[in-house]
Amino acid sequence: MTVQTAIFDLIKQAKTIIIHRHQRPDPDAIGSQLGLAAIIKASFPAKRVLTPGKQYHGFDWLGQMDEVTEADYQDALVLILDTANQPRIDGELWNQGKTIVKIDHHPNDDAFGDPQWVDVDASSTSEMIYNWYAPLAAELTLTANAARLLYAGIVGDTGRFLYSATKPSTMRAAAALMEAGADAEAVNRIEDTITLPVARLSAYVYEHLTQLDSGAAYVILTNAILDSFAIGDASTAGVVPLPGRIDTVKCWAIFVQQKEGDFRIRLRSKGPSINGVAKNHDGGGHALASGAKAKDQQEIETVVRELDQVASHYEKEV
Repeated sequence: MTVQTAIFDLIKQAKTIIIHRHQRPDPDAIGSQLGLAAIIKASFPAKRVLTPGKQYHGFDWLGQMDEVTEADYQDALVLILDTANQPRIDGELWNQGKTIVKIDHHPNDDAFGDPQWVDVDASSTSEMIYNWYAPLAAELTLTANAARLLYAGIVGDTGRFLYSATKPSTMRAAAALMEAGADAEAVNRIEDTITLPVARLSAYVYEHLTQLDSGAAYVILTNAILDSFAIGDASTAGVVPLPGRIDTVKCWAIFVQQKEGDFRIRLRSKGPSINGVAKNHDGGGHALASGAKAKDQQEIETVVRELDQVASHYEKEV
């Protein structure tokens, strides 16, 4: 029995299914969470399916999160999607369920859940959910909304099919989801749209980006800077890919100050593996896309030095 079949059997047996995703979600986290929920609800109308997590206004177009209580978790099947490690799970009650299942495409550094389905070669967890559905199509229902949600997740994590994780199988999944009712133009348009404050912040990032001789680059966004543009941490996602459009930039870091004074680090790369840097600073992720934390300016400088070394070594390798 494959792990995908085992997960399907657990879903068929459960009366209550609660689907979690990671904190500070992106389209893949929410798309896979709500997309899987939509498939299960359409396929098994008698089952109770809940999707907890913080609601973000910017993702209202994908759907709404559910409120949950401790009582909901009694004998429940809990599915944790797109979440590499336990501290990142959005929700404190997830481990109260009867059975915990992990479905993810990040490196499995925190091997929680039984069973675990981890595919680091998948472009996104949303693509994994489609690939789980496809061979079971005779027993499951993929609604147009479920297709839209999964398509949105794939588009989000592939940078609209720009990143190296995009493979022929990714395009086939996207095509199948379009055929199932996903409005690609509408989803692409929404994910490509930014607000005027983010547009102005984008100009700031380009103007103040520091690029080192190695090809590493970084910019620091303090609370004062964010306040001057009237935006918060969640809105900075739109500027993360920007340094990668510069031909001489190999890898980069966006340091975003949090209200508590520490910094969230968004690390990206066009070649050098940067998840080692992330692991050194309370983070992790993919080789070309990771996240981490820096407590102060001194740690920021340490991260920049490490990123510089990574870019320099990569330059020598190629």
